[in-house]
Formats: sequence, C-alpha cells, structure tokens
Amino acid sequence: MEKIIQDLLHETPYKVHLFVKNPKNEQFLFSHQIGEAFSSASIIKVPILLAALAYFEKYSISLHSSLPISPADWVDFSVISEQRLTQSTVYELLVWMIITSDNTATNILIDVVGMEFLNDYFRQIGLQETLLQRKMMDVERLAMGLDNFTSAWDMAHLFTRIYQQDLLAPPYNRLVIDILNRQRAHEGLKRYLVDDVKLAHKTGGLDTVDHDVGIVYSNSIDYLIGVFITNVTENELARQLIGRFSKVVYDHMMEQREEQQ
Repeated sequence: MEKIIQDLLHETPYKVHLFVKNPKNEQFLFSHQIGEAFSSASIIKVPILLAALAYFEKYSISLHSSLPISPADWVDFSVISEQRLTQSTVYELLVWMIITSDNTATNILIDVVGMEFLNDYFRQIGLQETLLQRKMMDVERLAMGLDNFTSAWDMAHLFTRIYQQDLLAPPYNRLVIDILNRQRAHEGLKRYLVDDVKLAHKTGGLDTVDHDVGIVYSNSIDYLIGVFITNVTENELARQLIGRFSKVVYDHMMEQREEQQ
C-alpha cells in the first residue's frame, strides 16, 4: 500500500495531505504532511456539528426547536435558500449542513452558537490547527485573508473521537455518525469503490482545494481515511486523485482481511 501511495504522491501535480488510521488503537497506518494547516473548505462543518451539539446540550436546547431564517441569511449552495425557508428546526439545519453541505444552515448555526464558542470548543477537544474566521460564502472576509483552517492531523484526531463516541452524550454521539453516514456527495473517497461500503464522511471543496475525510466501516476492520488536496487547478482531477488514494487503501485493507481469515 505504502509504495503505491508514494507513487501516486509523486505523480500528482497538487499538494496532498493524507492519513490512514486505525481508530481502535489510534495508530497511523500511513501519513503524509498531516501537521500543516490548510484551507478547510466545508470539512470545517464537521467540528461545527460537534460544537453545536455540545452547545445545545449545554443549554438544554431541543433539536426539535425552530429557528427563524431571514431572507438576508440565504446564500448559495443551500437547499434552505432554494426552498426560501423562513424557519427550520435545529435538527434539520444540522443534517443539511452535513449531507448537502448547506451554507445557509451552517451560517445560521454559527450565528446561534457563536464563533468564540466554536473555536473554544475546537481547542478544548484537542484540535490544534482548526480555526473558524468567517461564515460560508463570506467573500469579503476571505478577501481580507480571513479563512477557515484545519489540518490532516486535526481531522484524524476528530474522527477518532467521533468513532470512539466519547465527546458528547450517547444519543448525540450516535446522531453525529448517523448524519455523516447520510452524506450525499460521493465524488471522492467512494468514487472507485464497487462494494456497498458504509462510509461516514464529509467532503469539502473550493476552487483551489478538494477534501474528503471519514470512517470506513467493514465486517473485518474499520479505518479512518482523509485525503486533502491543495494548490488545485482542476477540481475534477483532484476528486479523481482522492478516489484513487481511497481505492488503494480499501483494496489493501480487504486483502489483509482475506489473509487473516
């Protein structure tokens, strides 16, 4: 596996941050440039999901309570905006934020929870490079150099905690995995997998980055995988690369399973 991945890394025209990790013993099976921070794109929505649930749990806010939505809140890449919704339940916002990467839902949750609480929570759970500095589609703050960041190490740590279900109350821990399992974007990690793979994951992409990170569940071995590509000039090629890395890792894991049987 390592040699094939190294060959792919050598061939790629982009910068790649990559990890494969056993979430049970917390050992990295492969890692490449995992400590360096990069623009998070929409994978920042996973720690936001955890932090928001921690906030609602702390303040005893029901996930079935409704929040108002102003037309001024509507932004692009949002089923909330498409439907012209003027209210939504907390639960719906959390789900849409992940499974369709809904930007309006994300921004409403950021407003409710607050950036200070979110960033404090990220640090509290051990994320070292993850930082929220702007809402989704806020091009003005982005032009000022204020972006959202994370690292492959942070995502490996976060998804380990998600897998171990030790961050929140049990119902919320299970909800996080359930929502991630319902992800509707499959152009990356699942791209070349022919098996019906259970994958709890989140994608993220901008013009110059493409990411996909999650938990692969199988009958024999569960593993974490994250592929984060920066300096991208062609997004479709970047997603193909994510798919190729994922296929190499998956095939290796399945071969190991057969050898152990």
